[in-house]
Amino acid sequence: MELKVEKIGDVAVVLLEGEALDAASTNEFKKNMESLIAENSKVVFDMKMLGFVDSSGLGAILSCLRQLKAKGGELKICALSAAVRGLFELVRMHRIFDIFDTKEEALESFQG
Repeated sequence: MELKVEKIGDVAVVLLEGEALDAASTNEFKKNMESLIAENSKVVFDMKMLGFVDSSGLGAILSCLRQLKAKGGELKICALSAAVRGLFELVRMHRIFDIFDTKEEALESFQG
């Protein structure tokens, strides 16, 4: 799992590159996110390249949300594949996260 970070204003946009965020990749993902969350309070996960997320992947994303909220920050998610969006809806995670179709919509939501 590779993370490409792009800073747009005061928002860190994280492109999750890899086929899956699953049990095999969550530890590396969490480790990589620690410093990013420490340095940023506004984060967007761009998940357009991610084809699969399992329960441990969902847990890792939820952990990032909790850490950001604890410091008054926000996490937005954009560009979910149909399969990943289906999983988010199945486990009702779409009610917990702010999910947007595009990166631009996610970025605009911070202005409001």
